[in-house]
Amino acid sequence: KRYQQFNPERKSRHNVAHHYDLSSELYELFLDRDRQYSCAYFEKPENDLDTAQTDKKCHIAAKLLLERNHKVLDIGSGWGGMGLYIARHFGAQVDGITLSDEQFKVSNQRAKSENLDDKAKFHLRDYRNLEDTYDRIVSVGMFEHVGVNHFKTYFNKIHDCLAKEGVALLHTIGRIGHPSVTDPWIRKYIFPGGYIPSLSEIMPAIENTGMVVSDIEFLGLHYAETLRHWQQRFQANRDKVKDIYDETFCRMWEYYLACSEVSFRHLDSTVFQIQIVKDRHVVPMTRNYIAKEEAVLREATANNTRAA
Repeated sequence: KRYQQFNPERKSRHNVAHHYDLSSELYELFLDRDRQYSCAYFEKPENDLDTAQTDKKCHIAAKLLLERNHKVLDIGSGWGGMGLYIARHFGAQVDGITLSDEQFKVSNQRAKSENLDDKAKFHLRDYRNLEDTYDRIVSVGMFEHVGVNHFKTYFNKIHDCLAKEGVALLHTIGRIGHPSVTDPWIRKYIFPGGYIPSLSEIMPAIENTGMVVSDIEFLGLHYAETLRHWQQRFQANRDKVKDIYDETFCRMWEYYLACSEVSFRHLDSTVFQIQIVKDRHVVPMTRNYIAKEEAVLREATANNTRAA
């Protein structure tokens, strides 16, 4: 397992390119408008995918306890959606990092087109090369690519980059049961170097830094619904996908989406949202603040501005 997940910088870059530097049009055909390639948040079961992905960003932002003067790091910033959401609604300064050339290009183009390039900047950078200090750190759907060998390095880096009164939020696919290995088919064809960790593998790496886990939420069934929507959109655009690639690619991705949905709905896959702090007093004593901030953000999203 450790050999399969040996992900030094050069290999990590290669593994990311295998999946995330595929045709940009492919992802437009089955993801939401904001290209959120991670678990959505179905506040209501009947919500459509775009609403659920917006609510996911809202849910994460609420847990981060964001303020206008904050400096925010987005590790694994994808096509820029989370970072741009934070910059747009909070006016915070956002640094996003990715190893994907395509995501790096698209995210900066989006920031410029939305006149947010003075607030949100995206960099082609490995997390191991970070040096600045941030008030808030968020990572959505990236930790699955770190590899169990590198958990200590990853959380040590978060510790070093997080301000004393900072808040970090890790959103990652996880395993409900005991530690295992990556499915060989997924490892070969979909996510080379990837690994779904158990909570028992994540927690010691956080504890050893001296940071405090202040909240954990499980969102596995939300990902099952997300994958159901992705599969429906993929099927609706299957001919277009086939025009970009071929029949073999279509069958491969149909299987990837189908087996993933089954795993989240019936087997041992879930999603962890882990809130991490250095000072336990920076987070309110109850979780009521999350719903209150979500209500404000939902109204702000509707008006495209955030209430003061």
